[in-house]
Amino acid sequence: MADRINIPVLVGLVPLFAVTSFVLNEGYKVVPIAGNLATHLKQLVAPTTKTISIEALLIDEFRALRPALEAMALTSRLLASATGLLLKFTGIPVVAKTGVHLDMQITTLVFTQDNQMRDALKVSMTLTHVPRSRVFGLIGGALDVAVGVGTAFI
Repeated sequence: MADRINIPVLVGLVPLFAVTSFVLNEGYKVVPIAGNLATHLKQLVAPTTKTISIEALLIDEFRALRPALEAMALTSRLLASATGLLLKFTGIPVVAKTGVHLDMQITTLVFTQDNQMRDALKVSMTLTHVPRSRVFGLIGGALDVAVGVGTAFI
């Protein structure tokens, strides 16, 4: 098997080189088809939720990225108030081999260090899609398709 280049997952501007798990979970709104109440036919009409769960290791010097992840999660009132105006326009972009996901927001962030991994931090995070505008939704959808097609060749 040929060695491949390790393409990082980007959460905002933070590269995660040692991702151990990346889970994309999408939900859809289901409604009955009008006029077919007797047959119980249903149709998916719109996406309702999108969450991304990421587990990664911050190894050696990459442990210095922890404050940047915390800043994106708005862990302090000062950060929340300082960046609150920007969040009206855009969320955190997540770029991975599975696609480009715009308007994400970190909802959980956990750092773990133990005796077996003294030189590494394990980071677990969940991001939720928080749509801001239709324009960014369309751009994100187009980028998602482009990356999905393009990464088949990487």
